[in-house]
Amino acid sequence: MYSGADGDFILYEDEGDTYNCEKGNYTIIPMHWNDSAHRLTIGERKGSFPKMLVRRRFDVILVGENHGGGIEASPAPDRVIEYSGREVTVAHQDR
Repeated sequence: MYSGADGDFILYEDEGDTYNCEKGNYTIIPMHWNDSAHRLTIGERKGSFPKMLVRRRFDVILVGENHGGGIEASPAPDRVIEYSGREVTVAHQDR
């Protein structure tokens, strides 16, 4: 996540090798960054498809000066979120 403004993103996933998405076999996971509160909300997953990941891990890096940007190896995540499809909100503590 980049600080400096609010932001929204939707993670879309499907089987990747069929056209079953045209039949509604896909998922979306909305994400929202509230910059003034330094809070990330990963929303409730909508949809499903066979063999989808039921649980996943999000490694969150708040990009800033000398942290999380550029071509260097990624730093350790600022937060690790274990996600099972239900909305989760986490606040970022300044470094």
